[in-house]
Amino acid sequence: MALTTGDLLTAQGDHLRLKLLAGRSGLSRQVKAMEVNRPGLALMGHLEQFRSERIQVIGRGETSFLKKSKSRQLRGYLSKIVQYKNLPCFVITCGIAAPVLLKQLCEEYGVPLLQTALETADFIGELHSYIEDCLAPSAYAHGVLVGVYGLGVLLRGKSGIGKSECALELLKRGHLFVADDLVKIKRLPGDILVGGPSRGDFGSYMEVRGLGVIDVKSLFGIGHVMDSFRIGLVVTLEMWRGGRAPRNFDRLGLVERTQEILGVKVPHIIFPVFPGRNLAILVEVASLNQELKNKGVYSAVEFEEKVLSKMTK
Repeated sequence: MALTTGDLLTAQGDHLRLKLLAGRSGLSRQVKAMEVNRPGLALMGHLEQFRSERIQVIGRGETSFLKKSKSRQLRGYLSKIVQYKNLPCFVITCGIAAPVLLKQLCEEYGVPLLQTALETADFIGELHSYIEDCLAPSAYAHGVLVGVYGLGVLLRGKSGIGKSECALELLKRGHLFVADDLVKIKRLPGDILVGGPSRGDFGSYMEVRGLGVIDVKSLFGIGHVMDSFRIGLVVTLEMWRGGRAPRNFDRLGLVERTQEILGVKVPHIIFPVFPGRNLAILVEVASLNQELKNKGVYSAVEFEEKVLSKMTK
């Protein structure tokens, strides 16, 4: 997703208490970095490692330096800074009045100069959260996302296989609903995958064949619906036809399958589906078992070791 300074001002102007002071012609400048930069060293001429691609946050310290320093050198350094083509904008925090020199140069070179009433630390925290959400790599997956025992489980499979019915049974058993049909997945720093509904305003709705569209929030309560959840397991449902399956399903659990989403490998389990099988219970057990694996406990491996030990004796 492309994010410009103008988009930031429009979407978060009220929340971040932002207002434009100068450089309106540069509102189309793109924000491409999740992190922000405090340009204290750059203002003193140390431009070798200047992170110009980041939003430049000017707090009390930088503002005090700009107002007290009247040297020609400062003007030269500041002129070089505002001429970086990938510089998104400056933001002055704490409601401090903009230094005249900075305001003039931003207007001259078309670099947006914004002001916020928020304290520096508060502003950086809120801004980073918003930019991270906007710029994180994303993808869409057909399926149902539920939260089971604190683990985000993405239920996948062909249309009509029973994903929604399985999710409904899990809801009745006290688990959480996140998204149905089309799940939007984002990769956050640290290779963390977070899923949520593709449209936030339709997030609590689910379609069940023969029943139609239901509102999970109204039926089960707001406490059973989450806006997003970290994905820790993918469960694929496959139909078992006439006693034969399209693949040899794992019987012991020694094979560690994974499914790659946005470059991140996620544990993957394939369940055969046939009449009379309680998929909700299987998903619950799979979630608990995956939590054990995350802690380094592999039941199947322990079982194999015990069997081999008995055979050796």
